[in-house]
Formats: sequence, structure tokens, C-alpha cells
Amino acid sequence: MSYSRQTISLILLGFTVMANAQADPAMVDKIVSEGRDKSQVMNHLKFLSKKIGARLSTSESLDKAYTWTQKKFTEYGCKNVHLEQWGEWPVGFQRGKSTGGMVSPEKASFEFTTPSWSEGTHGRKKGFAVYAPTTMAEFEANKAKYKGSWIVYKTSPPRGPRVRPGETPAALTPEQQSALDLSNAINGSGILGKVFGAGGEIVLTSGNFRDKTFEQHPMDVNITIRKSDMAKVVADLDSNKPVELEFDINQKFIKGPRKLYNVVAEIPGTEKPDEIIIVGGHLDSWDGPGSEGASDNGTGTSCAIEIARILKTVGAKPKRTIRFVLFSAEEQGLFGSTAYVKDHAAELGKISAVFIEDNGPGHQSGTYALESMAPFIQPILDINNKAFPDMQMKLRVVARMPRGGASDHSPFNAAGVPAFFWDKTNDFDYNFIHHTQHDTFEMVPAKSLIQCATNEAVAVFLTACQAEMMPRQPAVPSSGTGS
Repeated sequence: MSYSRQTISLILLGFTVMANAQADPAMVDKIVSEGRDKSQVMNHLKFLSKKIGARLSTSESLDKAYTWTQKKFTEYGCKNVHLEQWGEWPVGFQRGKSTGGMVSPEKASFEFTTPSWSEGTHGRKKGFAVYAPTTMAEFEANKAKYKGSWIVYKTSPPRGPRVRPGETPAALTPEQQSALDLSNAINGSGILGKVFGAGGEIVLTSGNFRDKTFEQHPMDVNITIRKSDMAKVVADLDSNKPVELEFDINQKFIKGPRKLYNVVAEIPGTEKPDEIIIVGGHLDSWDGPGSEGASDNGTGTSCAIEIARILKTVGAKPKRTIRFVLFSAEEQGLFGSTAYVKDHAAELGKISAVFIEDNGPGHQSGTYALESMAPFIQPILDINNKAFPDMQMKLRVVARMPRGGASDHSPFNAAGVPAFFWDKTNDFDYNFIHHTQHDTFEMVPAKSLIQCATNEAVAVFLTACQAEMMPRQPAVPSSGTGS
């Protein structure tokens, strides 16, 4: 269903009676038309996903994304386009194409992942699969058969306690220490690596950059395969069939330190250039085999670029400055956005609102706001509901802005800056994509991403043109965890 320019204009004219509505209805009409009917957002996402691919923090792929996104913002006429360094990490990591599976008694390709910032195989390695020993006595009795073999665990490895930077890890229990001693003994016995079974058909990628350097880091190889792939291995091993596995894990450490940046670009305000609307998402992603970092968060990055294109194409002149920020290291704990809030503490009082797109590939279905903010936010949703009648949005009035939230809006809300994270309606379970091998360009519906970019373009422009800045509330604590 589509609406004529006249119909959209009449709808928008109704909003001008509101005390805070200052945007030119004809310009908003142009923004909706450009975003909905002439969208380029899927082209942005396709390049980012297919040409650059997954973008782990500290990777060479993220470096390419830094360069490309700056080029696009400059191409569309933004000002003050630059990288803003917020820190550096001791070592980098780049993942290449990896393959693996069973070569006998039958051939089968596996879907799998390995931890980021971990060692690869340094070439194709083939060996027999052997069940892992469960005690040190069992290990000592069978030590000879482990050398040159893949050691098989039916389930995923247990995770140790999460330790934040600067914290001291808790002392291990006797059981934990025994398990660690056995694991270290197995690692030191000349095995090819360890193969774990996932709990289902998705494999989740994570990893830890801390306490690693190019010269000193763990050399063990750890691979997690799908539940169905592990079932093949287990069935043959339990039938006393010799099982041979082969993996070629192509990944490397990069000498550090590696500098980390946020990408920044602006459309300067015409009347109140020192007051700011921030719009963005995170440029980094996890990088497991198969993943392209498309939904998490290539969608947010592509929307930000498309918003810049839309606004510059239609000649929009916001009264406040619209600042695009693509954060990095969100996945490891909101590092880029947390540092941004700290480094820009002096101007936080001039940031009217922050809009973050980072919640899956579906269409935006609403957001939250304090009652005092509703007159600012509801007109945005109303415009979308007329422009995209099959993708309705609702406002949730809340008593307080959300605590935490596991994305880059969180540090801003914690500092008292109104930051909005869009609700989403997905056509499938987002857990199928989130940090898995399925985070690909093909999983993103074009019509949904077009709606997201168009709605956000309207949101940032209307907010930039309000008579007053967005109302505030006292600061709330941040969870500080990435999505």
C-alpha cells in the first residue's frame, strides 16, 4: 500500500499544531518518500556483509570497515568525518576461511566455530577422533593414543567465571583445579585439538582478547561443532568404528597494540549546531565461520549510512547537529560507546537524544519513553504508521529509562542522556542468527530494513528540529555488556 505525496503532507501538517513540532512537513514528506521508495540501505548492507564480512574488534576486516564507512559518509556530503580513537588492545586477530568435517568412515562437512583470539591449525590437520579422558588416571593409562588425535567432548566446554577488567579472578575450587589440570595435561600431550558438541544446531562464537599478546597466547585448538555433527561422530565411535576428522582452521594473531576507533560524521545544525542528535550502531561483529556480521550489527551501520544519504539527498537542514557514530568493541562489553560517553563528558548536556539500531533484522515496532518525552516520540511513530501501515509502531510509556540494555544506548542512559533502542518484530527466532553462523545478508528482509532506516531518518530530523531538547531524567546504572 502506498500514499500520495499530498496524503503524506496532510498527515504531517496535522502534527504542526503540537507545541514542540518545528520540522517542515514538506521536508519530512521528502524524507519518507526518499527512504521508502528509493532506498539504498540493502546495497550498503550487501557491501559490508559480502565484500568486507565479519568485523571482529582488532581485525583487519574492521580496519577495512573503518575506511569504507568514512568514504560513504564523505560521499554523501557529511562534514567532520573522522576516526576517533578511544583505546588500544594488546593483540589483533583475523579469521580466514576454515573448513572441517569427517573423512571416514564417511565423508561429512561440519558447521563449527572456534573462539576468537585463539590458535588455528596452521594448515590441514587429519587425525583419529578419541573420547576425552575424564580423570588423570585415565589420561595416564592412555596417553600414547592421544598424540596426533582429535579429542572429542560430547558437550560444550564449561565457561569459567566472568572477570571484568581490573578484577582478580576468584580462587578455583578443588574440582575446578582438577579439571584445569586434566585439560592442561591433554593439551600438552601432542593432540591436534579438542572438538566439542554444541547444545543444538547453532554454534555460538565468542572469545577473549585479554591477557594475550602476539608472542604469548594459548596454543591449544578448540572447535565446537553442531549437535547433529557430533551425533555422527558419537554414533561411529560408540560402534567401535575408527573415525577420522580433518580441520583447516585459518586464523591468525596480529602484532599489537591495535588501536580501536569509533567512526564519526556530522550534518551540522543550522540554528543550534552545538546541540546534538546522535544516531548509530556498532561497526564490529563476532566472526565465527559463516557469519557476515549482517544483522549484528551491519543493519545498524547500514541504516546510519542510509540516513545520511536520505537527509543529504533531500536537502534537509536540521536545526541541531545530527552526528553519526559507529561504535566498535560493542560485542566485548560496550567499550566504544562507554569510552565515548567518558571522553565527551563535557558535551553530554548538549546531546538531546541518541537513537541506536541494534536489535535484529526485523522491522521497528516501537520504543519506550518517559511521559514527558511522549510528545517528542509519538509523532515519529505516527508518521511511520502511515508510511508503513503493515509495520505498526507503539510507544511504551515507562517510569524510568531502561537500566542496562546490552547495547550502545546503555552508557548514554546511564549518564542521563535520553537514548532509545528500537523494539523489533522479527519473522523468526533471532537466536537463530545472534552470534551464530547464520548471521548473513540473506537473513535480512529488505522491506524491514527499509522501514528501519526511513523511520530513523524521520526520528533524527524531527528531534533535531524540536523547539526544545528532549526532557531528561536522573542517571541510572549501566549493565556494561555487549549484544
